[in-house]
Amino acid sequence: MALVRISAYAKVNLRLHILGKRADGYRELRTIFQTISLHDTLELSLTRSPGIQLMTTDPALPADRSNLVWRALDALRRELRLRQGIRALVVKRIPVARGLGGGSSDAAAALMGLLRLTRRRLPAARLVEIAAGLGADVPFFLFGGRALGVGRGDEVYPLPDARRRTIVVVSPHNIGVRTKDAYRWASRGLTKQRTPRKLWSFRALCWSPQGGALSNDFEAAVFPRHPRLRSIKRALLRRGAVEATLAGSGSAVFGVFPSPAQARRAAKGFPQDQVFVTETLSREDYRRAHRGWGGV
Repeated sequence: MALVRISAYAKVNLRLHILGKRADGYRELRTIFQTISLHDTLELSLTRSPGIQLMTTDPALPADRSNLVWRALDALRRELRLRQGIRALVVKRIPVARGLGGGSSDAAAALMGLLRLTRRRLPAARLVEIAAGLGADVPFFLFGGRALGVGRGDEVYPLPDARRRTIVVVSPHNIGVRTKDAYRWASRGLTKQRTPRKLWSFRALCWSPQGGALSNDFEAAVFPRHPRLRSIKRALLRRGAVEATLAGSGSAVFGVFPSPAQARRAAKGFPQDQVFVTETLSREDYRRAHRGWGGV
């Protein structure tokens, strides 16, 4: 039986600005996505029995249609008009509800993996459309690297890759932040428009080959409710991080370190938390890792 194994990489948001409410009720964002080497693994195979059989190594995750991987496989199976069933195993390593995009990345990997498994192709625009229907971050994970996200974050534009950086991700135990809650907490500031100066600064940093300073608007809403996350950020900076910020809407916090050795030493300072020493992945790194998935 043919088996496809594919990595689903996590992301961090190098910058994340909330500009306000849109007419459709969603939030208008400007963000810079960056993939990192921390990843889940998906294993996919076709079966003679119809339907989707989904398994996961994390017992807390659902294995039914409420799981994004199940929904991604179902959407693409219908698009390709597959008669066979699909068996999928998700080996989780990216912590859940930490702002690292694990669920969205798993969904994108399911789309790419099923195309590879069936040796089928779809126009990139159609695949992006399917991905956007699953979640705002899913289109980014079809391409990876460093990219600008606008709208809900589902409009993605590639950016020049910055130099490779070492990232320490600290995922605190017993603190999870739902994205919906983070937006609700930040709602008071969502009606305020960004100043032109702030937007021009953001635009300049997008195109800087060096990357630029980290920034995340969710910190103002999340840190007062979870003060330990602010403490983790300060501890990363004390231990040698040149920059640190909240990952997405939280609750993970990450720091950028000058060298892998400094990062490994710093990681030892959080014995009560789940800690990952990772590195950024360029778009070419990402493309090589997913070569043969049937896209462009």
